[in-house]
Amino acid sequence: MIEILCTAIFVWLFIKVFGLMFKVAWSLTKIIAIILFVMALPALIVCFIIAGGFFLLIPVAFLGLARALLNT
Repeated sequence: MIEILCTAIFVWLFIKVFGLMFKVAWSLTKIIAIILFVMALPALIVCFIIAGGFFLLIPVAFLGLARALLNT
């Protein structure tokens, strides 16, 4: 009888420990994701500005070329 009781307690503890491990791993994953996002966000914004600048540079260059051709 004591063996069945001890087995039931150990199974219950195993389930509780497994649930706690899942919560800790999920929390740690969220913390790491937040840190990586905070570190990568400025780099992403800079890359978007640079890429947007390149896309805006072509029409501005054409306008400047047209103006230069019209002034000469």
